[in-house]
Amino acid sequence: MATKHSADQNSKWNAGDIGDQRGRTAVVTGANSGLGIATVDALARAGAHVVLAVRDPKRGEAAALTVNGSVEVRRLDLADLASVREFAASWRGELDLLINNAGVMNIPEASTKDGFEMQFGTNHLGHFALTNLLLPHITDRVVTVSLGAHKMPRGNRIHFENLNLAGEYSPMAAYSQSKLANLLFTLELQSRLAAAGSSVRALAAHPGWAATNLQSRDASVLRRTLMAAGNRFVAQDNRAGALPTLYAATQDLPGASYVGPDGLGEMRGAPTLVGRSAAASDPVSAVRLWAASEELTGVTFPRLESERNQSWTPQAVSV
Repeated sequence: MATKHSADQNSKWNAGDIGDQRGRTAVVTGANSGLGIATVDALARAGAHVVLAVRDPKRGEAAALTVNGSVEVRRLDLADLASVREFAASWRGELDLLINNAGVMNIPEASTKDGFEMQFGTNHLGHFALTNLLLPHITDRVVTVSLGAHKMPRGNRIHFENLNLAGEYSPMAAYSQSKLANLLFTLELQSRLAAAGSSVRALAAHPGWAATNLQSRDASVLRRTLMAAGNRFVAQDNRAGALPTLYAATQDLPGASYVGPDGLGEMRGAPTLVGRSAAASDPVSAVRLWAASEELTGVTFPRLESERNQSWTPQAVSV
């Protein structure tokens, strides 16, 4: 249920302004810590039933115990397309809101179970497959979490000729590419939803600088040290960092909107609509990325009709 919020109130917006979410169901990926658990808690407190989609169910159950509201835990490993398909195949009934929040950042070179570079495979391809497989159930919107890293010089394009960055891997370049992919995915998803006559909206958000456990896993000791200092003196906590996602998930915004903090170079502050780079606004790259993602995952955009038929299943493409 989207709620309207006037521009002059925007700077004061907080989780208490989410609005009544009773009767709504949401899925939040990467929900056992950081931004994920803060998002779950805010939605559950507002009355939604929230599914914590997590790689480690034990950690998910521990996190769920901290939430005041209706929640459940389901296993989802975005670095394993078989797990993504299993999660989607088990879904029954309508899903109001999908929040693609999970991610890994600046990690040493690694591969997913399907052989993709870990950051691109988890942050983008896993969510790409999950979203398309769940779309026949989704009734309201998809919110995908990106970051200002998509504007970094080494992340201002998709390396279509070498998506896995084989032989030229850089933790930051890989992370930036995955965050740019999140925005291009949102752009093309909204275009396809509109062309299909669907009322479902695709939006993106970024938390600014939020202190989470992602920074502690950086491949560089120097960056970990600098980020620890930034977490202490600059960053917002996870609840403040989750506000842009919650704003995108609950407020009456146009499809393809991008929400982030309004202060200190978008590093902290109240949620507001923010700009994206030229590379993240390129419809040609968005279409090209979508085609590459279909080929890599074997999942394509499902046929959507005006009257939902819950027996539909998305069609896979050959790879």
